[in-house]
Amino acid sequence: MIRVLIVEDDPMVAELNRKYLNQLQGFQLIATAANTEEAHDWLNRAAIDLVLLDVYMPGENGLQWLKELRNREDDLDVILITAASEKEKIQQSLRLGVVDYLVKPFEFNRFQDALLYYQKNTSILKDKQKVNQGELDQIFRKNEYPKDKNIPLPKGLTKNTLEHIIEVIKKKEGTAFSTDDIAQETGISRVSVRKYLKFLTSEDILEETLIYGVGRPVYQYHINGSRALHSTFYL
Repeated sequence: MIRVLIVEDDPMVAELNRKYLNQLQGFQLIATAANTEEAHDWLNRAAIDLVLLDVYMPGENGLQWLKELRNREDDLDVILITAASEKEKIQQSLRLGVVDYLVKPFEFNRFQDALLYYQKNTSILKDKQKVNQGELDQIFRKNEYPKDKNIPLPKGLTKNTLEHIIEVIKKKEGTAFSTDDIAQETGISRVSVRKYLKFLTSEDILEETLIYGVGRPVYQYHINGSRALHSTFYL
């Protein structure tokens, strides 16, 4: 059982994280802390394996606290769940050894992917003094995408349409785009484009963010920088 501490000052977000966590087997929520002082108290009172950590909180921010944990050599792992998307904070979090980084707002599927991947890696290392190269590759190459991999398309999607959409997306590398953007440039209906973008997101080729504003929420996408966008991957 993986013992989890949620560190989040927003009660609604903390509750959402708790509900998401409760849907996953193999995880036990030990406590929820509203700031790093409360989190520190819980680390002294209970054994914690994984911290779901916010960055922006009253008082000491999450990255400052994480740096303290690393200096103390606390034996635990951290997944950042935060609205902080600045390059400098992402780079700092990587240097401090976070195992994943979720940008708010996010959906359950992304949360689930992060926790299950962590769980899988924990299982690989459990009760082992040494691991082989294949096991190490599973841990460190989660974003590697084999160029010779063929993935069958879901029912209702076609290779030609996917290739057309991919060619438009390739021109947008480095910039975010919406379903409406792709629908307008390809001449394909918004409903159809949405299906293709969801498929590319499910294969971790695109990253999806839900943007709240005036009116209905809008999904924005950008190319996952750790993956190549090759239409030849698909049958």
